[in-house]
Amino acid sequence: MKLSDFDFDLPEHLIATRPARPRSSARLLLAEGAKTQDRTVSDLPGILRPGDRLVLNDTRVIPARLTGLRLRDTGEEVVKARVEVTLLEPQANGSWSALAKPLRKLAIGETVVFSGDLSAEVTGLQGGLRLRFNLTGPDFDAALNAAGAMPLPPYIAGKRPADARDHEDYQTIWARRSGAVAAPTASLHFDEPLLAGLRAKGVTMSFVTLHVGAGTFLPVTVEDVTTHRMHAEWGEISAEAAADITATRAAGGRIIPVGTTALRLIETAAGADGQLAAWQGDTDIFIYPGYRFKIADALMTNFHLPKSTLMMLVSALMGAGRIREIYAHAIDHEYRFFSYGDASLLIPSQM
Repeated sequence: MKLSDFDFDLPEHLIATRPARPRSSARLLLAEGAKTQDRTVSDLPGILRPGDRLVLNDTRVIPARLTGLRLRDTGEEVVKARVEVTLLEPQANGSWSALAKPLRKLAIGETVVFSGDLSAEVTGLQGGLRLRFNLTGPDFDAALNAAGAMPLPPYIAGKRPADARDHEDYQTIWARRSGAVAAPTASLHFDEPLLAGLRAKGVTMSFVTLHVGAGTFLPVTVEDVTTHRMHAEWGEISAEAAADITATRAAGGRIIPVGTTALRLIETAAGADGQLAAWQGDTDIFIYPGYRFKIADALMTNFHLPKSTLMMLVSALMGAGRIREIYAHAIDHEYRFFSYGDASLLIPSQM
């Protein structure tokens, strides 16, 4: 299985830099078996069945991009220099792992000041940058929200800087548990009127948590994709969510994750017998063609980057040939791609 099998040409103008407004007005490519329809996300209540269950990721994106000044006391003067930092994840000892530009000039013990309230000490460089902030808990959250910018994906950040609109746009309306440095973007299409319409139709919902990491943007660099090693991300499924998903399956309802993050989490937690129980831990599951899905019956997701692990995942669900047809249709009909782009609802033929 070659990396080139998952490549395609995407016109630059189809990369979305702003989301649709209202959220549910985004276009929706409905691919049900061999059939393809052009719809909108607001049509979901008319597409899904009573008894279907959506699985939603309630992670909250932190404004992880920070710009600060390095302060180094040489004994004769305090040297100042600009540094850009992207937070990755909190560590067990209270510090944060992070990326920085320029990293090579940072030294252990020096301070980086991000605002009048927020600063951090460099506590580690071996195996990656470690920062210990001057604040914790709600005080840290408030200072980070004031000083930080949303960590937009490289294909958006390369076209424009993050701004105040992104604090709302790059966050789901149900975001609850802080820890992600990238949004579960399929969920960005949901608004309150859409949720109300789904509930009225008899579609139920369960919330799980997967803190999306920066590794989601790492390219696949091996030609034999089966040798690719996935980044790990922390997730949790509550006993209530597991029980509700199990009950829906027993009643004949479909389990439809919204986003590849929710899908990867429930597939990680499922036992060999397809049973789901409460689960917590790191997942590095890699889903590519040949994978047998245990829980997910369908998937709502945005359109993904060429040669990405997510292209491999949707190819596993629908079949590589069918996905090529779906993406060719999306390009021909000028769907908008990637994080702020349009959505697809992928339902394999057996469903």
